[in-house]
Amino acid sequence: MWDYSEKVLDHFMNPRNVGALDDADGVGEVGSMACGDALRLCFKLDADGRIADARFQTFGCGSAIASSSMLTEMLKGLTLEQAARISNEDIARELDGLPREKMHCSVMGREALEAAMIDYYRRQGREVPCGLLVQDVEICHCFQVSRETIVKTIRQYRLREIEDVTHYTKAGGGCTACHHDIRHLIEEVWQELEAAPAGLVQVELPAAGDERSRQIREVLENDIARALRTDGGDIELVAIRGRRVHVKLTGACASCPSSGATIKGWVEQQLREHVSPDLEVVEEKS
Repeated sequence: MWDYSEKVLDHFMNPRNVGALDDADGVGEVGSMACGDALRLCFKLDADGRIADARFQTFGCGSAIASSSMLTEMLKGLTLEQAARISNEDIARELDGLPREKMHCSVMGREALEAAMIDYYRRQGREVPCGLLVQDVEICHCFQVSRETIVKTIRQYRLREIEDVTHYTKAGGGCTACHHDIRHLIEEVWQELEAAPAGLVQVELPAAGDERSRQIREVLENDIARALRTDGGDIELVAIRGRRVHVKLTGACASCPSSGATIKGWVEQQLREHVSPDLEVVEEKS
């Protein structure tokens, strides 16, 4: 028996917002019932552009039900811009935590939300914000898990085993045909981490409970990094020292001659706007 929090048990036994919306503005579907987990998320906006209602239908375990239920509650009253900043860690945090083996349930909720927002923009004939439209390779076809999701999770949680990747993302939990690719990604990420200068990978970051640190991480990951990845680049948080946020540009951004403008003219501006006006972004070079 997994060690579930009271909130997880409550949302499993008494799920909120179950069902469909006939007049939904956005609908997102992820997963596959054939492989054990599937989620359909939909939302309806009010006249002010805020999420007035959100519903879900899921085929999965108790953690999937609880994560989906909590996510729909979190969404109500938010604008799409605010909703886009919700991470899978936020969902798990609101549930007072999930077992490591069930973290993929919160990831599935986050991916369904992205799919629903993309559906909304396309229905409206509007350009999908670059941070949402992520072109990526699907590694796990059973659970529709992308390369980006796997790489990001390996890096974020310092995972070394395929089993751990499966616990966090569900990738590799079906037919196992993708295990070779997952092992290759683990080796690729760790070669990058171990090749970096010690100061770039061993700096102790503020605790996750630090509110400003949490906000900085969220903006970097949910807004800035997603946008950079659409052009083949990426950004990593190196350290937070007082009001200075040390970051490292990777991928195509690392060799870009305008990286300084990207750091000061956009990354710093985004953090000042969404977190605190006194923040200063410092670029760490490899």
